[in-house]
Amino acid sequence: MAKSIWPSDDKTETLLAAARSGDEDAVNKLLERHRGPIRRLVEMRLDRKVQRRVDVSDVVQDVMLEANNRLTKYLDDPAMAFHLWLRQIAWDRIIDTYRRHRVSAKRSMDREQPMSVPTGNDQSTMELAVQLCDPALTPAAAATQREIASKVEAVIEMLPDQDREIILMRHYEHLTNIEIAQVLDLNPPAASMRYLRAVRRLRELLEEQEVESSDD
Repeated sequence: MAKSIWPSDDKTETLLAAARSGDEDAVNKLLERHRGPIRRLVEMRLDRKVQRRVDVSDVVQDVMLEANNRLTKYLDDPAMAFHLWLRQIAWDRIIDTYRRHRVSAKRSMDREQPMSVPTGNDQSTMELAVQLCDPALTPAAAATQREIASKVEAVIEMLPDQDREIILMRHYEHLTNIEIAQVLDLNPPAASMRYLRAVRRLRELLEEQEVESSDD
């Protein structure tokens, strides 16, 4: 099973405690151990066309600088887990970058989810495909796996923004239901229901695509 892109909480909590006591080295270590995950998030979630116009490293650096500037306030009143707090800063920066470098005036800048579906992440996509389809009907051949992954990614792109976002958080960022609830400002049961509805819609779209393919 694919692992969360975020580092373990235990080490993070140790560094947070040290940072609260004024340990600058702990602050640096805390931010640096999350630099890689932040980069992965930006690479996954920032629109591919925008990525051709901006340097991902610059976006990541902006996130790290803002996090450093806001860290004292977070340490005084941590409203959520550190990685979710960092993720929110990164998410705001991703949206801001998209708006400043938008490639199509036709797309609304008020969309909650302006990003494309991540590609080239076969493990996450295949795990999702196995959940959506009968595992017995999922061949192990590498070529077939790539074909299935491509279909799943295409169908995710067809989902409404709200459904697509929760699928991406759950299956590509590998956030838990409780974490997703915090990010979306929902209670856990509501987040779970939203996820189940998104999966149901995703399965329906995938089945529709299969029927259309068989009719061709």
